[in-house]
Amino acid sequence: MLIEDWMAKNVLTVDENTSLMRATRIMKENNIRRLPVVSHGKLIGIVTDRDVKDASPSKTATLDIHELYYLLSEMKVKDVMTASPLTLKGKDSLELAAVIMLEDKISGLPVVDESGRLTGLLSETDLLRAFVRSTGIKDGSRRYVFDLPDAAGSVTRVMESLRQYDARVISILTSFEDAPEGQKRVSIRITMDDAARAEELHQDLLAKFTVVDFGIDDIKNRPRKKQS
Repeated sequence: MLIEDWMAKNVLTVDENTSLMRATRIMKENNIRRLPVVSHGKLIGIVTDRDVKDASPSKTATLDIHELYYLLSEMKVKDVMTASPLTLKGKDSLELAAVIMLEDKISGLPVVDESGRLTGLLSETDLLRAFVRSTGIKDGSRRYVFDLPDAAGSVTRVMESLRQYDARVISILTSFEDAPEGQKRVSIRITMDDAARAEELHQDLLAKFTVVDFGIDDIKNRPRKKQS
């Protein structure tokens, strides 16, 4: 999957001389956590809500509200921004973005073109949205998790069984770290219209392969955050 298909393209930006107070207001009013900093269309930095919090006086400071507002209005984005942030291109993969964001502990990446002009912003929310869509979990799919030999053709044999029963494959995910030695863990999501054929396939898969888990995720009754 490509970054350009999932990134936010209409991105709010600020320039380096924008006051910290205005940058804070923009983030709060638009419910965003980061603002790219541009100069003549080119990305030169990024400022986040964390940068603003770190730059603001602590709650134990003796400043009154007027002094605090004056301080924030005098401070500029350039005083707190991360200059020359990590960036990616629109044609880079989401997988690459995920590795960078995980290993460098950052929650968003500016996306630029070959000339350094800002074209979008990819957040961790965008990554999760892409992952959810690609798995097919919201399509009412049936999930099977297999432990298969780490050898060529092992997944193909499962696919042949699925094909025999006219199962439609929605997604396939493979991992090795959570599988026994010499094996790989493969999660396959399928959909089937015929309930009787689905049961026949189920019994066939249990008989032929090591099925670690199976089921249909209950999306409608999933745990939900309580509304305040």
